[in-house]
Amino acid sequence: MLEISAENEFAIQDLLAAFEDETNAQAKYLAFAEKADAEQLHGAASLCRAAARSEHFHAARHARAMRQLGVDVQCAPRKAEVKSTLENMRNALEAEEHEIVEMYPGVLEAARKQRNQTVIRSFTWAMEAEKSHAVLYGEAVALLEAGRSDSWIEDAREFYVCPECGYTAETLKRDESCPVCRCSQERFEAVE
Repeated sequence: MLEISAENEFAIQDLLAAFEDETNAQAKYLAFAEKADAEQLHGAASLCRAAARSEHFHAARHARAMRQLGVDVQCAPRKAEVKSTLENMRNALEAEEHEIVEMYPGVLEAARKQRNQTVIRSFTWAMEAEKSHAVLYGEAVALLEAGRSDSWIEDAREFYVCPECGYTAETLKRDESCPVCRCSQERFEAVE
């Protein structure tokens, strides 16, 4: 059995918390997508599916970092509380802002003290990708509050997700790189 240092124990605890958070966010966003589709808000559903895909990439990166530290991990997602699409978009925006303002800065500070580059990269990329989600969810909330059903919120559409860091974009620029991890946008996944 691999012995885990005290220093790595803290990193593993932070990675595990982030892994569980991202796994639960993925499940929640997929449930929100179903509700949005049922309410004929297919653009909102597309956004939720794209964000769920991104959260999957974050969880997978955190799991890889834990395996490098000698720990294999699994998580059974909690059942999501689903309300109206507007309430769900507000909930998603709040969750993304929590990760950006509170969760990731705290765990990043600890990872930097430990100088674990794999953990730092995993947390940094996830936090930066969450910022793209917050912008998109903020736009969705504004459109729904304004009753703008003539906007992208109603019609199914594609969003583009970086397979490395989870950055999510409304448009694809094939000759450019991801602004977070520098992955070629040619590798981005289209999610509708």
